[in-house]
Amino acid sequence: APCRDSGVVYVAQHSIVLLNRYPYSPGHVMVAPRVHGGDLQKLGDEVYDCMMRSMRRAAKALDLAYAPHGMNIGMNLGSAAGAGVPDHCHIHVVPRWSGDTNFMPVVGQVKVLSETLDTTWQRIADAMHSLGAR
Repeated sequence: APCRDSGVVYVAQHSIVLLNRYPYSPGHVMVAPRVHGGDLQKLGDEVYDCMMRSMRRAAKALDLAYAPHGMNIGMNLGSAAGAGVPDHCHIHVVPRWSGDTNFMPVVGQVKVLSETLDTTWQRIADAMHSLGAR
């Protein structure tokens, strides 16, 4: 079930959607398999398919909650590719807006976000709920 404390906004049979604790923008979520594993190629087809459906659902929920102009969706596989959690594959879903380039990470190594993670969780959880059953 969704859980504010852990940041989980959606739970499917083989995957979860959760907030990124260090978001690139408000609404940044990750889709992860419920089984532990860092190797995308070793995930079973059912798990992979469930992750893709959850990714699409997350994108729909972000459209409802934030109405972004676009989204970045992708994976960093392995530490050499920049994976922050190299032993657990996950898909980033990042809402984007025209002109949203934030210079603060370059200048001061900080990010300025327009809302708290708690508010982000509530907005996305509400949007997920409004999408109905799986």
